[in-house]
Parts: sequence; structure tokens; C-alpha cells
Amino acid sequence: MTSIETVRAVHHPTRRRILSFLYLHGASQVSVMAKSLDQQVGSVSHHLRMLERAAIVERAPELAADGRTSWWRLAQDQFSFSIEDFDDPGERMQAREADRANTQHQLSKLATWLNGQDKAPAEWRKAAFSSDSLAFATPEELAELADELSATVRAWRERVKTSGDAAGRRAPVFVFARGFPSKP
Repeated sequence: MTSIETVRAVHHPTRRRILSFLYLHGASQVSVMAKSLDQQVGSVSHHLRMLERAAIVERAPELAADGRTSWWRLAQDQFSFSIEDFDDPGERMQAREADRANTQHQLSKLATWLNGQDKAPAEWRKAAFSSDSLAFATPEELAELADELSATVRAWRERVKTSGDAAGRRAPVFVFARGFPSKP
């Protein structure tokens, strides 16, 4: 992702929730999204238009049974950017803020799980995981690891998405990883 407008569009908290909803549930009506996300229909419509301007979502008029319903779907389901994508100081600052917001989003999801895991079924508590590692590596080797992890998660996501034998036991699962230079 190299457009700062796209970065800004994706990293708004409400828009992030809308994108997650569309990713998990597929194309949907605005009213259904609003109810599920506990938002006003007008607010969801506004945020969808902002995402549409950034070519992240698109209207799905062929799904509407009549002209009164508004259907939307993802136009793309993967978003990535690096602060290094931006040369303009103002855009770099905005990208840095978006990265901070993304990190806060990830940590908030983790905190929600940690604070409520005792109420989760035992099979989910056993399946949840945390992993960290420290190694000497070059920037190229770290970039290679990022590519390999992304490919592994994408392959896993596609595999579980098409596996129909666990219907009823599935729940949204959030996975995130970060790799960066660090000292012991």
C-alpha cells in the first residue's frame, strides 16, 4: 500500500471494524453491519464511502433485491505499508501515526483476550498461543522471515476458510506478529 489516503482510510477504528466484519462475513448490507457493530447506519455508510474512495471496498448492487438496500464487499483483503514507502515528511508522520494506531489495535485485541480468557472454553484457552524469539539476523533475513510468516498465515487462513467440517465451532481468530531489531 503506497497511498497515504489508503493508509488513513484503513487505520480509522470504525473502518477497521467494518473491514474485519466484511472479511469474516463477506458482502453485507449497511443495516446488518450497523447492527452487528453497534453503529448508526449513517455512520457506517459514511465510513464505507471513505473506504470506497480508497478502493478498499466496493458496492455490490447485484446483491440488492430492491433499490432500497445498500450492499458492500471488500475490493481487497490485504493491506500493508511501511513508513519507508513515504518520502514526504508529512506523509511519513501520518504513516508513523497509522503504525502506532495499528499497534494499539493489536495490543487492545490481545488485552481483551487476556482479560477475558478465564471465561473462554478450555479448548480455546489451550489453542491460544504466544511465541517470541531472539536471533542475530540481517535486514534481508528479517524481511525473508516476514514474507514466510505472511505466506504461512495466508495459506492457513485459506485452508480453514474452506474446511467445512468444523462448522459451529469456528470463532474469529486474530493473529499478529512483529519482527524488529532489539537488544537482550
